[in-house]
Amino acid sequence: MSRPIRFDVSCEEAYDYLVAPDNRPEWQSSLAAVADVQGEDNVVGQHWTDVTKARLRPHMELTDADRPHRWSERGTWRGFSATLTLCFTPVGSVCDVTVGLDMQARGIARPVGAVLNRMAPSAVRSDLKRAARILAERAGDAPTR
Repeated sequence: MSRPIRFDVSCEEAYDYLVAPDNRPEWQSSLAAVADVQGEDNVVGQHWTDVTKARLRPHMELTDADRPHRWSERGTWRGFSATLTLCFTPVGSVCDVTVGLDMQARGIARPVGAVLNRMAPSAVRSDLKRAARILAERAGDAPTR
């Protein structure tokens, strides 16, 4: 997932939109809602529950927040855990976002974890492209890619 995704807004705007749990169902295809959000947006330790369309409810926590450069979150559900890191690079007046994803599975979930590791990167990229389109539309611009 090393190719960046272009956001036609500033890094601050992209960061603020992506880091806020309440925005997630709008751009994250697997989410129906978020619940139990506790703590302030963009503050390490903020946590919430993702309510997925598949009715899974992973616990999420913001683990790194360096606005507008980088943020990381960790999600856990039963034998699975995943860490997502987004890095924001200004390109003139717009922003490139690069993604790091590390998924782990324990015990009998290991084979499923291996499959998820292969599938998840394309899903994350697709979701981020959706977020870029949403922000471009709000800014009144057509997305560049």
